[in-house]
Amino acid sequence: MAFEILGYEPQYRGHAFDVVKVQVRLPDGRVRPYDLVEHRDSISIVPVNAQGHILFVAQYRIGAGRELLELPAGVMEEEEEARACAEREIREETGYAAREWIELGQFYLAPGYCTERMVVFLARELYPAPLRPDADEFLHLRALSIEEAYAMAQRGEIHDSKTLAALFLARPYLVSG
Repeated sequence: MAFEILGYEPQYRGHAFDVVKVQVRLPDGRVRPYDLVEHRDSISIVPVNAQGHILFVAQYRIGAGRELLELPAGVMEEEEEARACAEREIREETGYAAREWIELGQFYLAPGYCTERMVVFLARELYPAPLRPDADEFLHLRALSIEEAYAMAQRGEIHDSKTLAALFLARPYLVSG
């Protein structure tokens, strides 16, 4: 017997996500409720400029209660494709666009309780093409050499999981040896 979804009951509707109670029949036949956060899929970008620097953004994050250093990222709009979202987000958050795009992979951010899946892109051959950032975004752009970015990750100085995962996926394209 496998896991079987028996039903969904809405609990909360919000701006960024919804919460539903999911009734699940377990493989042993018992029924158990789970709380599930329904969240639109998202993207993250590893933008590398001509000088060999990765562009990061620093921004305050309410869940961490402090500013975090992150790669540019964003949530897909309704019916938006991942690449189109990445092309929009890089311009909003860094002021650059890219001529070269490589899809690196994808992963779930917290599959134990959330539906959000993130697609990661490497963006190269950057050129200026700013878009107005979202009204609630107060970002500070920071360019780090590839070596320093990976050294910071190794030292535990980057605390954002999507940034760490994206750097891991980009490593074969950025670090030789």
